[in-house]
Amino acid sequence: MSSDIHKVIIIGSGPAGLTAAVYTGRANLHPVVFEGIQPGGQLTITTEVENYPGFPKGIMGPEMMELFREQAQKFGADTQFKEVTAVDFSSRPFKVYVDEKLHLAETIIVATGASAKLLNIPSESMYMGYGVSACATCDGFFFKEQEVYVVGGGDTAMEEANFLTKFARHVTIVHRRDQFRASKIMQERALKNPKVSVIWDSVVDEVLGEERNGKKTVTGLKLQNLRTGTVTQVKADGLFMAIGHQPNTGLFKGVLAMDEKEYLKVEPGSTRTNIPGVFAAGDVADSYYRQAVTAAGTGCMAAIDAERFLEANGVH
Repeated sequence: MSSDIHKVIIIGSGPAGLTAAVYTGRANLHPVVFEGIQPGGQLTITTEVENYPGFPKGIMGPEMMELFREQAQKFGADTQFKEVTAVDFSSRPFKVYVDEKLHLAETIIVATGASAKLLNIPSESMYMGYGVSACATCDGFFFKEQEVYVVGGGDTAMEEANFLTKFARHVTIVHRRDQFRASKIMQERALKNPKVSVIWDSVVDEVLGEERNGKKTVTGLKLQNLRTGTVTQVKADGLFMAIGHQPNTGLFKGVLAMDEKEYLKVEPGSTRTNIPGVFAAGDVADSYYRQAVTAAGTGCMAAIDAERFLEANGVH
């Protein structure tokens, strides 16, 4: 059993978790960061990031997260490539289990992020970041005058399809049913857009691609019509998954308050959860913006909230 009580434990290591580590580190709180199964978060499956302020030439997602990590370590954060397997927030100090080992903390910052729901076909993961994406606002810019496909039928799919028409030559929505579940207004917006068409009752069976100049690139898709079973091959330069996101909150079920989509609830204008001393930052508590820069912003907020909580509770 661990007798040390940490001032701050941060669970997760995307832009939110590592920004929280930078701030709590600079405040001499000696944060411990458990990086989880995807160190660096969703940005590590993104190739190039062009919309993060301060990087006018763009930067590769994994490289950017390595810089975040270095900066956090510079200020004394202890970053560990370990996964939290259980938590007990019923009393302070809070208990965090990493495998069998117990760690105690006065405050917790949850920054476990969210994961895009994917099709779970092998070719999808092979081309993720090389023409397959789960974020139109992150990657749409790379598809100027190209032929792209969007999978989904909800508001997210309509929104992504409309957004992509700013760049792409044409956008085709592939939906497994014969009608969308998106709100009326979002459907109309997409269907009235001359650059958007729809393939109904169909799913993506396979992503096709090749290597060009040593770089993987998407060249087409195999689509299956669910009514007839017919498989057709189409030319495509990009494929966007818009079937939703799943917050990584399984660890906190029955522990922290969540909304109906299982995102953590925080007090408006803060990162405070329903348990005093536990804070949530980044995509785990944000189903709306889901950007690296907004995640980093809430990571900063969580660090300041934790620091003030410790001060108010006489922990120095």
